[in-house]
Amino acid sequence: MEQELDNRLDSQLLNSQLLDSQLAAVTAAIALTINGEAVLITDVSPTTTLLEYLRLSRRTGTKEGCGDGDCGACTVAIIGSGSDGTAQYQAVNSCLIPLGAVAGRQIVTVEGLATQGQTAALHPVQAAMVQTGGSQCGYCTPGFVMSLFAAYYDGQNNDQNNGQVDDLSVEGNLCRCTGYLSIRRAARLLAVAEEGDRFTQQLEQANPQITPLHYSGLDHQFHRPTHLGELLKLLVQHPTAMLVAGATDLGLELSHHRQDFPVLISLEAVVDLKQIQISPAQVEIGAAVPLSQIEAQLRGVFPCMDEMLHWFAARQVRNRATLGGNIGTASPIGDLPPVLLALNAELRLVSPAGERILPLASFFKGYRQTDLQPAEVIAAVRIPRSPTAGAVRRLSQSYKIGKRGTDDISIVAAAFVVDLDAKSRVVHARLGYGGVAAIPIRAIAVETFLLGRLWNPDTVQLAKVMLKDTFTPLSDLRGSADYRQQLVANLFEKFFVEVTDPATQEV
Repeated sequence: MEQELDNRLDSQLLNSQLLDSQLAAVTAAIALTINGEAVLITDVSPTTTLLEYLRLSRRTGTKEGCGDGDCGACTVAIIGSGSDGTAQYQAVNSCLIPLGAVAGRQIVTVEGLATQGQTAALHPVQAAMVQTGGSQCGYCTPGFVMSLFAAYYDGQNNDQNNGQVDDLSVEGNLCRCTGYLSIRRAARLLAVAEEGDRFTQQLEQANPQITPLHYSGLDHQFHRPTHLGELLKLLVQHPTAMLVAGATDLGLELSHHRQDFPVLISLEAVVDLKQIQISPAQVEIGAAVPLSQIEAQLRGVFPCMDEMLHWFAARQVRNRATLGGNIGTASPIGDLPPVLLALNAELRLVSPAGERILPLASFFKGYRQTDLQPAEVIAAVRIPRSPTAGAVRRLSQSYKIGKRGTDDISIVAAAFVVDLDAKSRVVHARLGYGGVAAIPIRAIAVETFLLGRLWNPDTVQLAKVMLKDTFTPLSDLRGSADYRQQLVANLFEKFFVEVTDPATQEV
């Protein structure tokens, strides 16, 4: 695989004349489609959010609530690629997406749902909300409608829910006056979308592939390469550029105008970074694969990852956020790094100088600091599948403690992987934590202590004592240091209880 990558990089990097001609042809316009209408946007910064553009262009049905991707009032639907590669409506937070990222995309907003003209009629989602009284002040309603709209056309998900729209489709939307019961009733009124309606036809005719873009506007550049070699050359040409994939983290800075980004380089169209390869020995996940796609394609492969992805964030965020982005930001409260640490994940890092493999545990160097070198990018994450030699059973689970379920930052995140031999002795242990130090971190001393010991309550109680003294977390608005220390220990005990027969206390 490494030799194949080297050959591919050599071929792409040597083709610099073609790349230079592409970069020279920087466009001054962003073309997209909104509610079936072709739109050409000029004289605008590519860092302007989609929400800002929609409202400035008088498409004010889409509301601005928090600007953080937490309330869902700004939800719109974008035609993207589903886990099977076909076109799919995806609910996203328009407040977090830079305009450059939606170039060439098809977007549906709440204004585009109802049928106009002499045969004017509400869309079935809108009609269901009216029938159940799902709106009072109405400010949040467009966001709820658009989340339900995307779910209405998600045939695979609806098939798993007896042909009904999943209640969880609105988990990323907040309502402060109507109450959720009537909105959930509206969801349950919605059956599988009718074949042949105009939105189904739009999906059938859509091409979900993301096209390349090199755009400049108002002294800002947005580059969206489609090949790894092109990406690496851009990184050499723009060493201070900011990489962006789903923009769910960087979008916060754009939404609140806290930081300026003269050059953005998008990863979401780079084919080399969007593959998932599954073998008996390992799984390799491209850094730019959206979390919703990982959730669908790898369900059941790594149970502790399944659990954390469910609580990671709302569907709007998972449709955009990527595994590489969650790692690359080096946030101490990122949800997935503890899981990947527990799974012994490695990173495949690529630069113009070549490729290297780095254990994830060696990647984080300090608060928001990583081992990435200049012009180097996370290409993929490798997760081994095989249990430790001598193990007969693997136990694994993850936990996220936050104040608002799927839509809150972790107070503490934890993931545990324990391999046992035939006599229930620990032969392998990995305990990953987030929110308790400046970086995502393993409890290495406790892992070492567990090796060779029987998996029983006595061992767990001794480990709890050690865990309370392992980290020195900070106090903040989400929780005190003492509370976090208690969580660190109690979550490990919770793990033991959940994976052990309560009657016999034997695995």
